[in-house]
Amino acid sequence: MTKIALLGLGEVGSVLAEDLTGVELAAWDVALADPASAAARNAERFGLVSAVDAHDAVREADLVISAVTAANDLTAAQSIAGGLPAGCWFLDLNSAAPGQKQASAEVIEKAGGRYVEAAVMSPINPKRLAAPTLLGGPHAAEFAEFARPLGFTGLEVYADVVGRAAATKLCRSVVIKGVEALLTESLLAAREWGVEGRVLGSLSNLLPSDDWESLAAYMISRSLEHGVRRAEELREAAVTVAETGVEPVMAEAIARRQDWAATHRPADLGELESRLLPLLDAVRTRMSEEDPKGDTE
Repeated sequence: MTKIALLGLGEVGSVLAEDLTGVELAAWDVALADPASAAARNAERFGLVSAVDAHDAVREADLVISAVTAANDLTAAQSIAGGLPAGCWFLDLNSAAPGQKQASAEVIEKAGGRYVEAAVMSPINPKRLAAPTLLGGPHAAEFAEFARPLGFTGLEVYADVVGRAAATKLCRSVVIKGVEALLTESLLAAREWGVEGRVLGSLSNLLPSDDWESLAAYMISRSLEHGVRRAEELREAAVTVAETGVEPVMAEAIARRQDWAATHRPADLGELESRLLPLLDAVRTRMSEEDPKGDTE
């Protein structure tokens, strides 16, 4: 039986834990030490026997999947390198900058593993394991053959070098997460003036959409729910942009707005996420409670 070790039991890790069937699963997350953490709850939910430490998780593993926060990409690779079985696959799903991916690849290859870069090009839901994913590195094609029978049917062998898949995802993120940030900022201001309907209606003149109100509600709610992770991803995008000689003015600003959104998430977001006007009103209420002077930064 194939043994898979999951590093990270957040949103992506929990999807993997639920959908990878017919395999032996082990899991490690630094947050497991806290029984109240999301990682600990996910481990209990899926009946995972938590590893003692990172080395224990990857013992006798055929595949290690790294699904940690972007800033911890290299740290995760370093944490298991000493216990990695020879020839073990290492799938790096993290939204980290190309330079960090290349450093992780070096660590894994020196440890005797086979590093594969992966860039998930859509939200993990609803397609889950079938989400479109770009693979990079010298082992990408061989890994795709190994992984598709496990359920990873959205894989595309994209590059034979590490870094291009990450650059593709993060340059895209500047646009996608940037639109979230723009809609959040624009419509919160528009709502105060009572002009949000006219603003949304005017967008289709240049950016066609059948339902800008629903799209805006979705994008703003994603930012409110996942702002911390999105801000971290945009800081990695800023590094990616800066490494090309372009000043990352927009990426850095988007990261700031995503961080702000995370601190203004309404408690009843789940009930509001598809209803734009009540959602905007709830955020503005949070603003008045937390920013009495009307500051948005």
